[in-house]
Amino acid sequence: MMSTVVARPKANTARIYLLETRYEFLRVLRTPGSAIPLILFPLMFYAFFGVMLASGKDGMLQSLYALGGLGSFGVITPGLFGFGAGFALDRGLGWLQVKRASPMPPTAYLLAKLGMSSLFSLLITLSLFAMAAGLAHVRLEPAQWSLLAVTLVLGNIPFCAMGLAVGAWAKPQSAPAVVNLIYLPMSFMSGLWMPLQFLPAFMQKLAVFLPAYHLGRLAYSVIGLQPDSPLPHILALLGFTVVFLLIAARGYRLNPPSNG
Repeated sequence: MMSTVVARPKANTARIYLLETRYEFLRVLRTPGSAIPLILFPLMFYAFFGVMLASGKDGMLQSLYALGGLGSFGVITPGLFGFGAGFALDRGLGWLQVKRASPMPPTAYLLAKLGMSSLFSLLITLSLFAMAAGLAHVRLEPAQWSLLAVTLVLGNIPFCAMGLAVGAWAKPQSAPAVVNLIYLPMSFMSGLWMPLQFLPAFMQKLAVFLPAYHLGRLAYSVIGLQPDSPLPHILALLGFTVVFLLIAARGYRLNPPSNG
């Protein structure tokens, strides 16, 4: 007897992706230990570096630099923590097995994670914009605000891939610690907290091998603080994304999901 495969209507498939993204976003938002650091840490750093310490004739320049650097720092957070640590936890609890056994499209889980991370990146970006314009009196052209927002939100994608790689290899209990070991040192050594020329020479040489450095350079170029062409940094981020996805795929094959 021949079996009949019933195709799911495209409208239903799109609805599944949207609902999965919505519930993933709400899950993180309703978890204080996840949502509060995601949103508040970049704002707290900007209040300190971009508002309180920005004074004198170079105050506006410092506020502008902090906007590009801490905007980049902010969108890294949901990619590494929301995606990476969350994926490791779901893998350890057997939640991925449940998803695979359901009739949900196979890619819906990962795309929902990506959508959640992008929504948090947009929320962080707009909050920083409001603080920069309202408290630090940063003034940019409308096109610059728009392009900076697009750069930061899309710039979150390589760090989702990095988070996925961490989540595929690390154990659920150790994933948050591994992410922290990567997150803060990488952000500091990439020149997102202070100009790179103020850091030791070996850090300046190491920075070009860090994806956060390239995202920061792109953000600075949008607001007029980076004269170099953005193309090498875009290509570098694309390269990092591919490498991290390959590492994640390898880790997933070697560390299959638990049955819970």
